[in-house]
Amino acid sequence: MNIDSYDAMLEKVQAFHDKHDFKNSGGEDLPYRVALMAEELGEISSAITKGKSKEDLAEEVADLYILLLGTAIAAEFDLKDAFWKKMDKIMQRESRMVNGKIRVSEFRD
Repeated sequence: MNIDSYDAMLEKVQAFHDKHDFKNSGGEDLPYRVALMAEELGEISSAITKGKSKEDLAEEVADLYILLLGTAIAAEFDLKDAFWKKMDKIMQRESRMVNGKIRVSEFRD
């Protein structure tokens, strides 16, 4: 298996969950995982606002990505499939400038 593939990454995260028995020890509890993701977003924000290195930022983003993959495992859904469905959906959306920044959303006028 190509180590750069999504399937290889998902397999590695599953092995991490299995190693620490997340399923039976609360590690796959969805509210807990949301709290962990919020914590990682804070660390990403800190890396950016404190001017940390690209390597530090990359590590924090990787932590969030691992949590996202693990959440797909815990909630038993196919993240790859969800990604492609969502991309198809958002590619149809319009964009707007809001407070000087581009936004792509389902705007409700």
